[in-house]
Amino acid sequence: MAAPLLSLGRDEDPLENAMNAIASFPTIVGTYWRVSRGESPVPIRTDLAHAAHCLHQLFGAEPTAARARALETYLNTVCDHGLNASTFAARVIASTKSDLISAITGAVGALKGPLHGGAPGPALDMVFDIGSPDRAEAVIRAKLDRGERLMGFGHRVYRVRDPRADVLGRAAEQFYADGGDRALYDLARSVERTALRLLHERKPERRLDTNVEFYTALLLHGIGLPTELFTPTFAVGRVVGWSAHCLEQLRDGRLIRPQSAYIGPTGLVYGRETARAVVYDGL
Repeated sequence: MAAPLLSLGRDEDPLENAMNAIASFPTIVGTYWRVSRGESPVPIRTDLAHAAHCLHQLFGAEPTAARARALETYLNTVCDHGLNASTFAARVIASTKSDLISAITGAVGALKGPLHGGAPGPALDMVFDIGSPDRAEAVIRAKLDRGERLMGFGHRVYRVRDPRADVLGRAAEQFYADGGDRALYDLARSVERTALRLLHERKPERRLDTNVEFYTALLLHGIGLPTELFTPTFAVGRVVGWSAHCLEQLRDGRLIRPQSAYIGPTGLVYGRETARAVVYDGL
């Protein structure tokens, strides 16, 4: 993991470390991706803006203005989202007065989990599996009959349409209007309409609207990113929010120490053999 190495040879100034992390993440992701594919890393170009720099580090060529603008919209949209799992992990680490890079490293570890950072890929897979608008209803009905979750719809926090989906939806519409696979865009919109109709039919009491994952997948695929890069690219955007939260936590100076309530058995009596067995089993 490259993130912890960002603190080597640097002072402990949190703001400097934050700026270093934000600037370095595109190069970390791009270098890892290229080396993993047997390609050489590309030199950094200081004349490119952040989103264009990210695409240049991945693909080795200056991106079009449309591709850079699409990625810029995505990075701005996902840079922060309250106390999600990775941000909370970062704040807990920062609250111990550890350094900011260590806190960001912890956030990366939380983001690695598929329940937090890996959802956009399956949302796109569903669109590809459906393949054509005339198959959308049958495929989605079968998924719902099996009790499967429709990736890209519903959210643990929002009980209305995810406002980030509107931003990325407009960005995708603009991007695909000027280029990209327009047939894929039209298919995705058809899948979205069918999914929303069937979800309302099955669960009229719940608001299961399109969330950020659906249009994230469509937009990132459109600008040429494979699904393996969706989560790392998410980290390129979210490191801004992690840094801001950590800087705030460091200024606050208070340790985050939630309390827990024991709900296990009580009143148990242990003999010597029982106690030895508990210790031996590591319990």
